[in-house]
Amino acid sequence: MRLSLSGTLEDGGAYVGAVPLTPGLRSQLDGYREQAQALEGHALQISHVRSATRSALLHLRALQALDASIAGASHRDIAQALFGLEAVVLRWHEDGELRAQVRHLLRRAESFMNGGYLSLAGVLDPAAKPPGDEPVR
Repeated sequence: MRLSLSGTLEDGGAYVGAVPLTPGLRSQLDGYREQAQALEGHALQISHVRSATRSALLHLRALQALDASIAGASHRDIAQALFGLEAVVLRWHEDGELRAQVRHLLRRAESFMNGGYLSLAGVLDPAAKPPGDEPVR
């Protein structure tokens, strides 16, 4: 929800927020209510946050690597963005494990882009192997 508040609005002054009438409005009402309470100065209740799984981080890194590659970044630049400058300085070699990780992430993301995302969404046969886990030739 976004609000534009006037600079002349004084503490305790009235304000209005517009909410779009969409089919999902009923499910969004709790969120709007929490935001209204925050505007009134009440502390927000922090909901339980799930920790990221290893596979979620792998998917995230793969998509970040693909974005960087499409933008023209080198494999070394991608490794630096994903793993940090220190890791690249210490572990980057022509055919080292860090470069192999970048190549694996790029293959994985490209396979997602070419239809592999369907297995993540549960549209394909669950027995099918996740994209990017193909044997190395």
